Formats: sequence, C-alpha cells, structure tokens
Amino acid sequence: MGKILVFANQKGGVGKTTTAATLGAYLAQHQKKVLLVDFDPQGNLTSSVGADKTLPGIYEVITGVKQLTDCVQATGEANLFVLGSNINLSGAGVELIGQKDREFFLKNALAPVKEAYDYIFIDSPPSLDLITINGLVAADGVFIPLQCEYFAMEGLSQLVKTIQAVQKGLNRSLEIAGIILTMYDSRTNLAQDVAREAVKYFKDKVFRTIIPRNVHLGEAPSHGLTINRYRPGSPGAKAYEKLAEEVLQRV
Repeated sequence: MGKILVFANQKGGVGKTTTAATLGAYLAQHQKKVLLVDFDPQGNLTSSVGADKTLPGIYEVITGVKQLTDCVQATGEANLFVLGSNINLSGAGVELIGQKDREFFLKNALAPVKEAYDYIFIDSPPSLDLITINGLVAADGVFIPLQCEYFAMEGLSQLVKTIQAVQKGLNRSLEIAGIILTMYDSRTNLAQDVAREAVKYFKDKVFRTIIPRNVHLGEAPSHGLTINRYRPGSPGAKAYEKLAEEVLQRV
C-alpha cells in the first residue's frame, strides 16, 4: 500500500525540497517506486531533479486541465518520478477559495495513483495557506524538516496546531511521521541545543539520523542532480542514505 508523505514547515530554507528530492532518490535506489509532487509555486523540486518546469504539472491536474498520469515526468533516477510545478500554481490558492471541498483537490488528484507508488512525497511551500492545507489533507503523514539553527523552534508550535486542526476536521488519519534535523553543525552549542529541544518535545518522532550542513547539498540542485549522483561520497549524501534506511524501517 502506497504512503503519501508531505514535507511541511512554514519557515523557508529548512531543507524541505532537498530532503524530499534526496530521500526520494535513495528510496528509489532501494527499488521503491517514488513520485515527487512539487506543490510549491517556486518549482524548486522540479528543477532539482532535472525536470522541465515548462511542461504541464500539478497546477493543470488540480484545475482539471490535464490527467495526472499525463503530467508525470521521469527523472535521471530509475524508479523516481516527478509531478512538476511552476509559477502558475501561485494562483491556485485564490482560485480554489470559492470551490466546494477546496481542501481536497490534491487528495482527489492523487487517489487514483496512490497504489501505483510505494511513496508519494509532497513538497509544500513555506506557508500555512490553502496549498499547504491541501498537502496535509492528502497525506498519511507529515515529515517536518527542522534546521538546527536560531529560530528553528519558533513558529513550529503554529505548524503543530495546524496539523492538529487538520486531524480534527479534514484528515483524521494524518500523523506526524517524523522530525528530520537538518543543517546540523556539531561545532556549535546552538545546534546541539536545538537537537535536544526537538527530542524533548517530539521524543521518538525525531529521526536518529541528523543531516549535517554540507556545501554539496546546496550545489547539487543547480546541476539538476540529487546528491547521490552529484557527490555520493559527501557527508550530506551519506547522511541521507542512512536516513532512507531509517525511513524504510519506520514509515
């Protein structure tokens, strides 16, 4: 049975897109069929795996212009596919406001293909708007990338409240599938403090694998490659490979 996971955090620059793409790539190496859904108007997930942002994607699917299966693109990785996005999606929040069951458009779009994939990863924008709510309603679980830096925990309570609200009224089966600590610098007390606070609050929801701050993780998307192909021996690549193994055991 396929699992739908949404990557959510209203704070930008925490590693949502990098984690969705890289984790998806390593799971694909484990012979898992993975669909990446770029649900952010910036389209960074699309370009990070070398896909074409000009082709029809998730916007055309949720607005009924195209069928989802006609918009899925292959990537350079076997078993890894992407449903792309571009700036057109930025208008979706406004367009959906007046629609009936406006929170369920993404869920309804993904339902026919859920069993065709082992994992469907949704990369949401850094906000708590209707687009992100659609992602939470469509998902079985939420991955929360949490950077080990100042202000990391600030605002996280609002995300948790939003998740709880969705659980009560729109998606009772939604759960926090895991907290992923990113951009960790072991040389700083601050990073260690954030990690401790996360474990204290979320307990066993925090993945044991911590993603270090690594320059190659930032370089890889500019080449349209995930880190396992760009710099497979780098600390960032090794950490995500280990995280994928942990995800396979837990999710």
